[in-house]
Amino acid sequence: MTEPSFWDRPDEAREVMEESNRLKGWVEPWNRLHTKATELEELAELLADEADADLESEWRREFQALSRGLEELELRTMLQGENDHRNALLTIHAGAGGTESQDWAEMLLRMYNRWAERHGLTVEILDIQYGEEAGVKGVTLQVTGEAAYGFLKAEKGVHRLVRISPFDSQARRHTSFASVFVYPEVDDDIDIEIDEGDLRVDTFRASGAGGQHVNKTDSAIRITHEPTGIVVSCQQERSQHKNRATAMKMLKAALFERAEEEREKERQAVEATKTEIGWGNQIRSYVFQPYTMVNDHRTELKLGDVDAVMDGDLDPFIEAYLKKFGAQATA
Repeated sequence: MTEPSFWDRPDEAREVMEESNRLKGWVEPWNRLHTKATELEELAELLADEADADLESEWRREFQALSRGLEELELRTMLQGENDHRNALLTIHAGAGGTESQDWAEMLLRMYNRWAERHGLTVEILDIQYGEEAGVKGVTLQVTGEAAYGFLKAEKGVHRLVRISPFDSQARRHTSFASVFVYPEVDDDIDIEIDEGDLRVDTFRASGAGGQHVNKTDSAIRITHEPTGIVVSCQQERSQHKNRATAMKMLKAALFERAEEEREKERQAVEATKTEIGWGNQIRSYVFQPYTMVNDHRTELKLGDVDAVMDGDLDPFIEAYLKKFGAQATA
């Protein structure tokens, strides 16, 4: 019997093509920068022999563009973790404090949406629970695009807000907390064993803003993995079957990330390296009053333009995190 050709094995073919595209994503930018550097070196030699103001101005512009390109490539070298190239599942949970914390969770939701838009990434809400008065109690996003997880892993942890509360009639300053979890979206070919007997599956009606948005059937799915206590839910589709399939994919990602974290804890315990950046630690403070400041407690980066950050300008914080911790994550 003739063995099937490579192209008759679609899973293997897809893996090879994906790996080829990832390698091209490294080689092609490097080749472009190398070519540009050679051109600028030759141009600099010409300017040394004969001054030309217009040509020198062009050289400076091109040199600045080359410098930015090198910085971007340097940042990408921090994304060599096994899962950094994957899509991301990002969840936001409001902390204690009712409406104030739920409003903060919704502000973070908008911030990550705006960041994704800036980078051409696609965001889809898989599950959301709205607050009674305002904001959201919790939300799960699927962020799709090149290295979404690699960048967003910098956002894991507790985010702290300090501001004059718009919900306080006495205009007092309040402190609110929300936690952010980020998982890599795992492929179907990654082996994560899930025993159906370990699952508790509940159905419920999808929540919404009311009126025509309220689902009339119990199509939403909540799955509890009883050995670990992990709970996932999905109400994205009107079909209960589709929601269950998506929820199982979310559970698989959460279990995969949990296993990765356990391995990382063991590695850090053996190496006795820096204090672990865990889920429960406060990573960043956003201060609106009495002054404006966003302070990342891990990298000590502080920025005064809190409005720009809330509008999705997270790159300085992500870059600082990757430059400080990226090499550890890929060790």
